[in-house]
Amino acid sequence: MRLYILDTDHVTLFQRAHPAVVQRVTAMEPEALAVTVVTAEEQLRGWLNAIRRGSSTSKVIWAYAGLHAAMDYFNSVYLLDFDQTAYTRYEDLRRQKIRVGTQDLRIAAIVLSVDGILVTRNQRDFAQVPGLILQDWTIP
Repeated sequence: MRLYILDTDHVTLFQRAHPAVVQRVTAMEPEALAVTVVTAEEQLRGWLNAIRRGSSTSKVIWAYAGLHAAMDYFNSVYLLDFDQTAYTRYEDLRRQKIRVGTQDLRIAAIVLSVDGILVTRNQRDFAQVPGLILQDWTIP
């Protein structure tokens, strides 16, 4: 069974209850769905920046609530590591000079290292990665 791995955008859409994404995620067997540690890093970094930049009490409270919710979410899903196998794939992709951002290239390397399917709307960037299988769950 192949893993379906949600990218950062799809995780956010799921958390915000996007109907098509929620329908697809809830229809999946939990063991067939995963998220990368890179996605966790991106989301947690965003909440930490919101806390740091909070200009009012309500914004800081909102940001801490978001951080807490994100931590709860990442504790409840299968989280894929950026391990030695993924790092080796990442270095190989970098040698190919694929013009994709570092974080996206790390996500792609993790997905390739587990022979998974990346669930993303970012077809423009991820389609440049050879061998990467993509799906967009925002399209019903």
